[in-house]
Amino acid sequence: MSIPDQSHARFMRIALREAEAALAEGEVPVGAVVVANGSVIGRAHNQCERLQDATAHAEMIALTQAAAALGTWRLEPCTLYVTLEPCAMCAGALVQTRTNLVVFGARDWQMGGTLSNFGIAQYAKNTHKVAVIEGVLEQECKALLNAFFGSLRKE
Repeated sequence: MSIPDQSHARFMRIALREAEAALAEGEVPVGAVVVANGSVIGRAHNQCERLQDATAHAEMIALTQAAAALGTWRLEPCTLYVTLEPCAMCAGALVQTRTNLVVFGARDWQMGGTLSNFGIAQYAKNTHKVAVIEGVLEQECKALLNAFFGSLRKE
């Protein structure tokens, strides 16, 4: 199912609201939304500090919610919207869950596992490849990250 470009922006705005919630909680401001058939079935923001769990990334939590909503770990009909390029762990989860598409806002040149550093989503030997769209509401996504990391540098 093809998703119109304006829908990408609409769902990324929901992910941005999740990222704003993370920022308000002192977490790295990353938000994620899982969409199936035009409906949000998972949404989360980073909770690593709150849960003291390095795996509590927005993507992982949202994918878990989506699997519960669908009653299966196979998320073929799903698109993940996330404000920052998924890391290697999260990109691996996208492949493992057979998520159809990931749409992200800003690249992560240090830890990005989807395209920037490891290319996990499209790795040639994967039996499932995740389609990728990048740069949706990129400036808004970068602004939240810059605000967070800028405040850390001032401390």
